Amino acid sequence: MDVNYDFDGTVALVTGASGALGGAIARAFHGAGASVAAADVVEPDDDDGFFDSEGVRFYEGNFTDEGDVARVVDAIASDFGRIDHLANIAGTWRGGTPLDETDVETFDFLFDVNLKTMFLASKHVIPHLRETGGAIVSVSARSSLEGGTGDGIYRASKAGVRLLTETIAEENKGVVRANAVMPSVIDTEMNREMMPDADFDKWVDPDQIAQTVLFLCSDASSATSGAAVPVYGEA
Repeated sequence: MDVNYDFDGTVALVTGASGALGGAIARAFHGAGASVAAADVVEPDDDDGFFDSEGVRFYEGNFTDEGDVARVVDAIASDFGRIDHLANIAGTWRGGTPLDETDVETFDFLFDVNLKTMFLASKHVIPHLRETGGAIVSVSARSSLEGGTGDGIYRASKAGVRLLTETIAEENKGVVRANAVMPSVIDTEMNREMMPDADFDKWVDPDQIAQTVLFLCSDASSATSGAAVPVYGEA
C-alpha cells in the first residue's frame, strides 16, 4: 500500500544532506511538497541536479560550531520565512579498537559529529518550531541500546541522541514533537565497501528510513513524541 504525505507550505531543514541518508530524506521531503533547506559541512555530489531544484537550497555550515549553526538557521528562517521540520541526520561511525586503545580524538570527533550537531541544531531551531508546531527527528542507532566491542564511543554518542530526544519531547510537550529513528546497518555505498561480504539484502535502504522520518513529522504521528523508532529491517 502506497502512503503519500502532503507537506506543501512547510519547510524542512535536513542536516547531513550531502550524505546518503540525508540526501534521501531531503528528496523525500521535497517529493512530498516541502521546501527543503539542505545543510552540510561539505557540498553534495549533485549528479541529478536535485540541489538546484525549485524549493531546495543548500547551506554550507559546520554544525559542530554554534556560530555557524546560528548563522545557517537565521539564513533559512529569513529565506523561507519559517521552519517546520528538523531532521538531524549529520553523523558518522568510527570503531575497531577496544576502549583502552581508543584515542581521545576519536571520542571528541564522534561526540561532535553525532551528538553536538544534534544538540546545536535543535537548540537553534526549536524556537522556530514552537511558532509552527513543528517536529524534530534525529538519528540514534540500534547499537546504542547496549554496550559492545570495538565501538563503545559511537554507541555512547548515539545513546546521547536518544536521551536528548526524550528531553526535547519532555520540555516541549504539546508544542514541538521530537522522535528518533534507530537504524542498524544502512545500505549505502560506504557500508558496502566496508563490509563487502555482508548480505546487503538484509540492510535497510535510505529511502525506507526517509519514509519513517516523514511519518514522524506528519500529522499521522501527532500522538507520538519522545519515541525511539526501530528501522532495522532484517539487519
